Amino acid sequence: MSFTTTEPPFRFRQGKRPLLISMPHVGTHVPPAIAARFSDEARHVPDTDWHLERLYDFADELGASVLVATHSRYVVDLNRPPDNQNLYPGQDTTGLCPVDTFDKTPIYAAGDVPDDVEIAARRDAIWRPYHAQLKTELGRLHARHGTVALWDAHSIRSHVPRFFDGTLPDLNLGTANGTSCDPALADTLLHIATTAPGYTGVLNGRFKGGYITRQYGNPAGGVHAVQLEQTQSSYMQEALPFDYLPEVAAGVQPPVRRMLEAVLAFVEGSAERGSFCSGPGTRTPRARISAY
Repeated sequence: MSFTTTEPPFRFRQGKRPLLISMPHVGTHVPPAIAARFSDEARHVPDTDWHLERLYDFADELGASVLVATHSRYVVDLNRPPDNQNLYPGQDTTGLCPVDTFDKTPIYAAGDVPDDVEIAARRDAIWRPYHAQLKTELGRLHARHGTVALWDAHSIRSHVPRFFDGTLPDLNLGTANGTSCDPALADTLLHIATTAPGYTGVLNGRFKGGYITRQYGNPAGGVHAVQLEQTQSSYMQEALPFDYLPEVAAGVQPPVRRMLEAVLAFVEGSAERGSFCSGPGTRTPRARISAY
C-alpha cells in the first residue's frame, strides 16, 4: 500500500540554551486514507501523549529548543528503532507501525495492516525527517555550547496492564540504565522527582528510555539524554475526552520545571568546566553525536 501525507512531519522552535525537548508521541494527525482503515477506537488515537506542549509551556521561557511530532504514533512511532527491534526483550510492546492499541484492540478494522512497503514509506516520510531534525539541532547546540541535554517528554495512563502491573509512579525517569546521561545528573533528577510533595518517582523502572534516549545519549561526548514518562493522571483526564486539567497540572508543573532547570544547570556547568563525565580528574574529549 502506498502512503502520502500533506501534514509536515514535525513542528520545531529553536532555542538559545543547550537543551532540546523532544515530544515524539504528541501527534494526532492520521492521513484520511489510513484513518478510513482504522477501527472506531483507533480513530480517537487514545494512546497519544496528550497536551504535553501545554504542560511544558515554560519551555520557551527556559530557552529550550522544542521538537514536536505532528502524526499519531499509530502512523509511525518515532521512538522505535527503524528496523522495529524490540527495545524491551521479553516484554510486550508496540512496534514501529503499531497494529494494536495499548489495550490490545486492533487498530485496523478489517485487518489490513501496513505491509513492508507501506511501513518503509511511512518511515521515510515522517520518521527520518524527525530524526534528521533532532540530530541536526543536537549538533548545532553541541557545536555552540560544547555540551547539551536532550529531554524526551512522554506521558501514559497510570494503569496499562499490558505494560506494567498496578499503578505507575508519577514521574518515571529513564537513562538507559545509566548509559545515556551522567549519573550525577540522574541522581539530581531522581531526588527532585521523589521529594516533590504528592508525587512518586523512579529511575530506570519499567520505562528506561526508548530509541531516542538510547540512540542519542552520549555523556562521554557531551550529550546527556533523559526520558520522562509521566502519568497522565498527574495533569489530565485519562479517558475520553482526554481533557487537560489545569488545576491538576498546576501541581506537577513545578517539579517538572525544576528538573529541566537542573538539567540546564548541569550541562551549562559542564561546558564551563570543560568536562563531560563525573568523577575527580575526569576529562573526556568531545565526540561526534551518533547517527541514526
